[in-house]
Amino acid sequence: MRTAFTELLSVRQPIALAPMGGAAGGALAAAVSDGGGLGLVGGGNGDQAWLDRELPIVVERARAPWGVGFQCWAVDVGTVERALAFRPAAALLAFGDPAPFVPAVRDAGATLIIQVTDLDEARQAIEVGADVIVAQGTESGGHGAARGVSTLPFVPVVVDLAGSIPVLATGGIADGRGIAAALALGAAGVLIGTRFLATQEALLDPAEGTALLAGRGADTERSRVLDIVRGSGWPARYTARTLGHPLLDEWRDRENELAANAEATREYQQGGMPPTIWAGEGLDLITDLPPAADLVELLASQTADAIRRVATSLG
Repeated sequence: MRTAFTELLSVRQPIALAPMGGAAGGALAAAVSDGGGLGLVGGGNGDQAWLDRELPIVVERARAPWGVGFQCWAVDVGTVERALAFRPAAALLAFGDPAPFVPAVRDAGATLIIQVTDLDEARQAIEVGADVIVAQGTESGGHGAARGVSTLPFVPVVVDLAGSIPVLATGGIADGRGIAAALALGAAGVLIGTRFLATQEALLDPAEGTALLAGRGADTERSRVLDIVRGSGWPARYTARTLGHPLLDEWRDRENELAANAEATREYQQGGMPPTIWAGEGLDLITDLPPAADLVELLASQTADAIRRVATSLG
């Protein structure tokens, strides 16, 4: 499938790996890229030891373009520059002001991808010169807008606003039917997280993989509770969609009270509590843990089949 995104990045399929911090390591990014998509290493909050371990892996294994992603609120320019020294084809910036990092990305010759959660962020992405914009709907797993819009209505509005800039859709997309729908909305491709989280190369404990396969989209919830007990520092405007957790039931709608409760935070951080499982609303469509490269090919095949079915039904 050829789109403005595949042409720009020289990839075979309009599919990109969400740079999930801590889970999208070098092996996963390389596998997605070699499968025909764009693998993005999850640089997240700029953990230098983690990046020093994972970036050499993708450099060694990837035989196709790959990239790296960061949370703007959590990193400094120096961290991004060190990652860019590994010569990624693309850099994705999300969650916060991307402007301070744009010169470094330009100097490195990388494609600038900016993820947005609302129209104000989309306008800012255009102003700073994004080469690709990712429009994130609220169905997505992990962090996103606390007061956002779902993927279906958000993507076409961003497409109209972006004009000639390719837009990727993300949020709740877990099979080829979702990709075909995103293309019909005007997107040039998709960014997929939870579906790639459930693959052999993702950096997950076996128990986390089991939880993903057992979970359902209705089991997920967007909240700040787990960010507060983890002491993560995430801005309040971005909440996290996760699988259910005992602390969500205990502290739902009591976030300010929780933030002042040092004992609850200490209990979580000392262990003994279930882990945080990031997951989006597309969870019902995930039934296995395949190799990531095979998954890219399967998703592309499903997308083509879905498009053919629609074309046939319309005569």
